[in-house]
Amino acid sequence: MDYTIDIDRATCIKCGRCATVCPSSVFDIGAEREIIVSRPENCIVCGHCVAACPTFSVRHSDFPPAKVHAIDTEKLPTPEQTLLLIRSRRSNRAFTKEPVPAEKIDLILEAAHRAPTASNLQQVEYTVVTDPELLKAISTHTVEVFYKITRRINSPFIKPVISRLQPEVYRMASRLARLKSMYDAGHDMILRGAMAVIFIHTPVSSRFGCQDSNLAYQNASLMAESLGVTQFYTGFVCNALKQDKEHKLEKMLGIDGRVHAGMALGIPRFRYPNYIDKKEIKVTKL
Repeated sequence: MDYTIDIDRATCIKCGRCATVCPSSVFDIGAEREIIVSRPENCIVCGHCVAACPTFSVRHSDFPPAKVHAIDTEKLPTPEQTLLLIRSRRSNRAFTKEPVPAEKIDLILEAAHRAPTASNLQQVEYTVVTDPELLKAISTHTVEVFYKITRRINSPFIKPVISRLQPEVYRMASRLARLKSMYDAGHDMILRGAMAVIFIHTPVSSRFGCQDSNLAYQNASLMAESLGVTQFYTGFVCNALKQDKEHKLEKMLGIDGRVHAGMALGIPRFRYPNYIDKKEIKVTKL
């Protein structure tokens, strides 16, 4: 255990918030509502106790005063503003040739990093690609992986079976084949001219790497929208990464782990002036 936890008795008002919010039962409430640090070894270093304390009485060595910040709730967006941002968010693939400013990428990364992770393990890592040659290599690799798949599906022995038993797979193979022909003709339908890509990845051993990474992506996506940076989810690239058992692209980019999500970024040629309603929401209330 590389941390210490104690309670400042002089300032503690015995509200019990720390004990209530702790997910690991580190605290107990004793006689006269005194807060007792009973099981410090259970701590997952999430900081809930420190964040919940109104008098800064929970002293955790991993969260010194410099890391604790009061929240000005007056500056929080209203529910209407938050929902408008969510409604406005679209996968805009119409990019300019302008680079995405580094300070905006940094804000997008911070938003992603602040997403929750399972057991607060915080194993999510990020690789930012802005080099034009590497961006081209990402698209090339993705197209090549799909081309190998389509050749296999269209072989004389497999095609009759797939087209009959799994017609949706066969239709997807035809779509992937078009990606290759368009790419060869100079039309990149993978990254669409994006000026940056953020890959979100975790160590291979991470049990909840996919869930943690996609929670991070959603935070990043909304931050990008608020900054006027357009983005889309790199679904084709992520799918190709899963298909490539040799993990060539991860090795090329120096990623030690598995990519679970990615976003292509750029400065939009225009912003959507409207949002549209989605299909009716399906909800089961029990």
